[in-house]
Amino acid sequence: MNESTPKPVRVNPFCLHIGRCGAMVTDATIFASEAIKLEPDAVRQLCDAASLPPAKKVLATADIHVGFGIPIGAVLGLDHAIMPAAVGYDINCGMRLLRTPFTKGDIDTDQIAASIARDIPLGEGKANLPLDKAGIEAVINKGAASVPTLAERTKHRVWEAFDPVEFAEDIKRIEENGQMPAEVAAVPRAAIQKGSGQLGTLGGGNHFIEIQCVEKIFDRDSAKTFGLFENQIVVMIHSGSRRFGYEVADEYMNIAAGRPDMADRKKMLSYLSTESDAGRNYINAMGAAANFAFTNRHIMALLVRRCFNRMFGPTPLKMVYDVTHNMAKFEEHNGKRLWVHRKGATRAFGPRRMTGTIFAGTGQPIITPGSMGTASFLMVGTGNSEESLCSVNHGAGRVMSRTAALGKIRRGRIITPAKISDDQFKRSMKGIKLITGNKQKIKEEAPGAYKDIDEVVRIVVECGWAKAVARMVPLAVLKG
Repeated sequence: MNESTPKPVRVNPFCLHIGRCGAMVTDATIFASEAIKLEPDAVRQLCDAASLPPAKKVLATADIHVGFGIPIGAVLGLDHAIMPAAVGYDINCGMRLLRTPFTKGDIDTDQIAASIARDIPLGEGKANLPLDKAGIEAVINKGAASVPTLAERTKHRVWEAFDPVEFAEDIKRIEENGQMPAEVAAVPRAAIQKGSGQLGTLGGGNHFIEIQCVEKIFDRDSAKTFGLFENQIVVMIHSGSRRFGYEVADEYMNIAAGRPDMADRKKMLSYLSTESDAGRNYINAMGAAANFAFTNRHIMALLVRRCFNRMFGPTPLKMVYDVTHNMAKFEEHNGKRLWVHRKGATRAFGPRRMTGTIFAGTGQPIITPGSMGTASFLMVGTGNSEESLCSVNHGAGRVMSRTAALGKIRRGRIITPAKISDDQFKRSMKGIKLITGNKQKIKEEAPGAYKDIDEVVRIVVECGWAKAVARMVPLAVLKG
């Protein structure tokens, strides 16, 4: 660890403390066990976040790893300030879980995976459902609630699976009901130009669609409420706001960095006052990108439903939940209202905070993926997580960079050997159908490049922030 980076001090089996020192304006906390290896650079980035003047609360979950300026897995509570880099480039990257009526062995999951891959483009720069000006404005303003309007205005195979009654039930199972405040005028022109054709596309990197099997039920009452049972086939979708969100993030990071009061800060550590026009514009543009992402995941879910219907006849694929993990929201914690930035972290409200929703009796569902080849979890918030600003990890978290996993080859010569061999990768994916849009880079997402998801989830449960409902394992994986 660099001399300039304070060493975290373990307070208990699941918590490390970094006392205020140097430029830090507040302490920082990392919730991790002894088994979680911490990257020195990620710890340094967390200390950088704790050095921001508006920072009131800074912490990281167990999946902490190096990000752009702010580590992935960081949660920041800022006072009267909004920070584009603490939300990240993929605004409202999130998870959606669909349950099927099938049990493992009932259907050919390889066949349905191949069908989904034909309907949903995998990888970067792909297009699917094109939108005109009125269509993209509907998405920006209404989020997932724009879907019925899009169904009326556009022609696309996706609408074969659209049902208004089913949609009315779906919308209740999306965080914020799939709609955040937004203004078209705040959205950069490049976001609209580059994103307007990308609804219904997965993207690259760690985004995926998985056909999974419920391997274990931990909480039978909650599982029954969500319609889950052992050996059930479920579908998990992980994607975000695509190029639309990227352009919003990049534009406002540059705006923040260009302000005179940010002259001494890098692009990745610049922020905006929420009282400024630029700050208010970013909040509205962020909301627009969030709405795009909610709609994108819904279009993909409809395409998945279409594939099941065509292959097996009318098939009810009910939504369990759709949750975001790259977002800033204005929330009250311990009597103070802060802009809570969750960058690679998931909101984990308990039953009381879910009053007025269909989850008031259970707490907010939390969808936590591992990596392709490893398990994913469904949990529910308990309401005992104020120490983490009601936040938990969004996944397992990387233990090595993409370059380290893949290695570097230039003109046929190995510059840096891969830390994960081809044989290791094949063994880690044994028995799992893999469909990828980029075979050359798929090892970047190898299971061995990620932390142990079981340990990461154990920390959340032992801290009392959430309780585990179900553990799912992949049968087929679609990657960009």
